[in-house]
Amino acid sequence: MFGGTWLRGARRGMVALLAGALMVGTAACGGAGGGAGSGNSGSSDKIVIGVQGPFTGDYAAEGKGFRQAIELVKEQVNAQGGVLGKQIEVIYEDDKGQPNESTLAAQKLASQGVVAVIGSYNSTATEAAQQVYADAGILHITPSSTATHLTEKGLKNFFRMAFLDSAQGQFAATLLVDKLGARKVALVHDSSTYAEGLAKWTRKFLEEKGAQVVFYDAINPQESDYSALLSNLKSTNPDAIYFTGYFSQAGLLVKQARDLGITVPIAAGNASNNDEVIKTAGAAAEGFITTTEPAPADLPYEEARQFVQDYKAKYNEDPVSIWTAMAADSFRVIVEAIKQTQSTDPAKLADYLRNDLEAFPGISGPITFDDKGDREGTVYAAYQVKDGKFTLFVPPQQ
Repeated sequence: MFGGTWLRGARRGMVALLAGALMVGTAACGGAGGGAGSGNSGSSDKIVIGVQGPFTGDYAAEGKGFRQAIELVKEQVNAQGGVLGKQIEVIYEDDKGQPNESTLAAQKLASQGVVAVIGSYNSTATEAAQQVYADAGILHITPSSTATHLTEKGLKNFFRMAFLDSAQGQFAATLLVDKLGARKVALVHDSSTYAEGLAKWTRKFLEEKGAQVVFYDAINPQESDYSALLSNLKSTNPDAIYFTGYFSQAGLLVKQARDLGITVPIAAGNASNNDEVIKTAGAAAEGFITTTEPAPADLPYEEARQFVQDYKAKYNEDPVSIWTAMAADSFRVIVEAIKQTQSTDPAKLADYLRNDLEAFPGISGPITFDDKGDREGTVYAAYQVKDGKFTLFVPPQQ
């Protein structure tokens, strides 16, 4: 169960049912993972799942991937008869990747009878929605938010499909020191929850490997001119640069660094694993490296091969990024939990995911969650831009 709020919501739902009236507003669903899951879905021919993400704004490319992946797998499930004899309906809310918008999006979804929510994309937005879903007793899975502390709050309804910043920081440090030979590293973040967290973990592991962090500072993602920061960075003579922010700024940073005559390798974290970097930086993107979970096409699983094939057939393009596949996996484990529990009660679904789901054959690999809601295991790879395309640089490492 999800605590006192859940119990109070369930009692309210039972009273409403006994009275013969089903309340659909925020008051009902707010106590109401139970009302939303076992109440609305139980009396309807549809099961409703919510998705929140950045469908407009700086991260809209990833929001597009979320939507397309989930629409694909939803259509496949519904074509096979749905689940529990019901079709699945998906409701989308745009949070623009911004915390205030995220809270509003979460409140809207919580009022619409959803049994589970997938989202958001970035850690700052996901964190802003967490308590709304926890208070409403709604199952909540993020495909892509990697800030370590998100699963350290004791929220029993929250799960993460992506791997942790701490694991990526260790992989990045190994890449920078052992693969690129860097002894002096410049770290640049953007002060967001994700980016600053990854920068701190990377600094920790760099120092453990004996490397020196000669520059540590943040860009303002609302600005587009980073020349002052890059000039200061250049004066420290680093052997490599590691940027932990998002793809929307990575392309600008790379282009401006090269324009200033900075020639050392530039790498970035998994939020920069997006073709928008290449579009923005142009020729300056050549040689740019990202550390990330492997792209769907590089995963050695039949589920990944089939997903990429189906995605291309439907959309005539490759999946946007690994987060596209992880959004699909988030949807798939929700469906699996509904099937196995024969229920749409969010508390039962969460309990199943935490205690009974074992090595589920995901597109992104076997899926098992630990007691905190984190996905067990890790797998990372590195990609480098060659001839205008991301190509595998370091094969997947577990």
